[in-house]
Amino acid sequence: MNTNQAKRALTAFLWTACAASLSAQSDMKGHWTGTLNSPAGPIDLGFDLDKIASGWVGSASIPMQGATGIPLDAISFIGGKATFRIQGAAGDPTFVGTLSADGKSMEGTFATLPLKLGRTGEAKVEMPKASPPVAEKFLGTWEGTVQTGPGLRMMLTLSNGAAGAEAVLISMDQNNAQIPVSSIAQSDVNLTLEINAVGGAFHGTLSQDGTQLNGTLTQRGNEIPLDFKKTAKP
Repeated sequence: MNTNQAKRALTAFLWTACAASLSAQSDMKGHWTGTLNSPAGPIDLGFDLDKIASGWVGSASIPMQGATGIPLDAISFIGGKATFRIQGAAGDPTFVGTLSADGKSMEGTFATLPLKLGRTGEAKVEMPKASPPVAEKFLGTWEGTVQTGPGLRMMLTLSNGAAGAEAVLISMDQNNAQIPVSSIAQSDVNLTLEINAVGGAFHGTLSQDGTQLNGTLTQRGNEIPLDFKKTAKP
């Protein structure tokens, strides 16, 4: 290799290294983890952030609760500043932080508490999966109370959309926090809802007159009675 070739090779190497460095500084795609020191104790958190043709997408996880696929929204990354929030959660818990110069960490606040996140791998965003439509007798709004402690009022809405069955669970006594339902399966009068966002599921059976959905809410191995009564048709 002559001198000119060596210079060109060195220039190319430096440009590649510089470009890689710039990419790391300007991109927040990936899997991020951190520990939030909350008043109730430390909570390990995970966030997956990716950018697709339609824009940013993301999901969160809370390993200690077995919660995965918690949807994120209001995601933005401008000038090294990152913002995203837990979709539908009470109090709109939001992360606001800054990407480090080497692109390996983001430091800021989450729900007003300090939080530092480290990039630990590629993004694996959990997107909602399409479920087959359910029978009309299941459609509408249902209300019930989780039978634990003083009780926790819940509202369930079931509908059939263009992509299939859709459901949202609303915790009425927790500022109407919306809990996304990951998948829906119906077999005759039986209904199963997978609720990954709280690490749980609901298994219920429709009453003969179609006005009640009686079953149990399971979460981390615990089973809690939960009976719904239909309050509105679709």
